[in-house]
Amino acid sequence: MEASDDMEEPPLPLALTRFQISEEFGFLLPDPLTELPAPYGPWMDIAHELPQLIMSHQLRSHVHQMPQLSTQHLRGREELHLAHLVLSCITMGYVWQEGEEGTVQVLPRNLAIPYWEVSQALGLPPILSHADLVLANWRRKDPNGPLEIENLDTIITLPGGESLRGFVLVTLLVEKAAVPGIKAIIRALRAILQCDEETLHRALQELAGAIEAMSEALRRMHDYVDPEVFYTVIRIFLSGWKDNPAMPRGLIYEGVSQEPMAYSGGSAAQSTVLHAFDELLGICHREDSAAFLHRMRDYMPPPHRAFVEEIQQAVSLKQHLLSSGDARLRAAFNRCVSALTDFRSYHITIVTKYISIAAAKAKAGWAEPNSGAGPSGGKPPTALEAKGTGGSHIFSFLKSIRDTTREGMINA
Repeated sequence: MEASDDMEEPPLPLALTRFQISEEFGFLLPDPLTELPAPYGPWMDIAHELPQLIMSHQLRSHVHQMPQLSTQHLRGREELHLAHLVLSCITMGYVWQEGEEGTVQVLPRNLAIPYWEVSQALGLPPILSHADLVLANWRRKDPNGPLEIENLDTIITLPGGESLRGFVLVTLLVEKAAVPGIKAIIRALRAILQCDEETLHRALQELAGAIEAMSEALRRMHDYVDPEVFYTVIRIFLSGWKDNPAMPRGLIYEGVSQEPMAYSGGSAAQSTVLHAFDELLGICHREDSAAFLHRMRDYMPPPHRAFVEEIQQAVSLKQHLLSSGDARLRAAFNRCVSALTDFRSYHITIVTKYISIAAAKAKAGWAEPNSGAGPSGGKPPTALEAKGTGGSHIFSFLKSIRDTTREGMINA
C-alpha cells in the first residue's frame, strides 16, 4: 500500500500542485475512482448496498461475515481515497445502524484494522469526514458532460435517498465555486511580493466573486434537501464519537487500540476553503471558536492543511493594505470580507432550517402516534440537538465566526 508522492521536485512557493490542489477542481479529488481492485470486492459489495443493509438492520451481520483484507494491494492516492470513503461509510452505518440508543463500543477488527491502515497512509482520521463524503465521493453520469448537479452522482451513499445525494452534491458545488478564489490567493500573495497593485486588485475582485458564487451554490440546498429527511435520517450518520452524549466513551478500534478513541463527525469546518480565505484576509476568531477550527484541520488531507499553514506564514495582506493607503485596494478587500460574512450568515440560515426548526418539528411529530422517524424507525436523534455533527455548540460557534469575520473589515 502506498500513497503517490507528488512532492519530489523542489517546490515553487505556493504552487497548487505542491499541495494536491487542482487548477480545475480545487480541493476536490479530480475524477475519483469508482471501483476498487478485485481483491476488495467484499468491501464494495457491502458499500453499494449500504442504505438497504442499514434500514433492514442487516449491516452489522454482513460486516461480521466480511473477510479481513490486507491493504497492501492498494496503490496510489485515488485507490486509497476510495478505500477510505468505502470503509468510512461502512463504519458510520455499523455504529449508527440502530440509532443513538443502540450504538456499539467496538468496531470489529476485520473493519478496524484495514480502516486504520488506510487512514494512516492518507494522514486522515478513521471516521467519515468532509474529505471523504464530499471531496472524494462524486462522479459524472456522462463522463464528457458538465460538472453540474444534473450530471453528477455520489459514488457511495448512506440512508437519505435524494436528500443525501443533494446534500453531498450541493456541498461539492460550493467547493467548485471556490476554485477561482483559491487561485486568487496565490495571485494576491505573489502580487504583494512583486508590489503589483493592479494584479492584487484583480485577485481580490476574483476572490470576492468566488465567495459570492459559493453563497449562490449554497442556496441550492433548499431545492435538493428535505429538512425532515436531513434531520431525522441523514444527520446521525455524519455524527462522530467525540463530544457526543450518545457515545461518551468513544469507540474501540479492535486490533488497533485497547482504549476507546474519540473522533469528531463531519463538519463544514473541515472544508479547507474557508480556512484558506480566513488566513489570507487575516480574520482572527475568538479563542474557543479558533480552537475548534484548528482541531478541524486534523480532518483535512495533510497537503491541504499545509496549504493553509503556508498562507498563515506568508506576507500579511492586511498589513500591506494598511500601509499602502490605496483606497481602491481597501474597498476590494472589504468586498471579500463582506462576501465571507454574508456566506457565514447564510450558513446560519441553512442550519436554522435544517437543524433547529427540523428538530422542533421532529419532536412534535414523535409525540404523534405511528410516527417512526429515526434511522431504525424509532425516535429522531436528540444527542446533538444543539450541536453540530463535529461536536461544536452550533449557533454560538457559527455566530461567533460570522461576527469576527465582519470585524475583519478595514476602515476606509
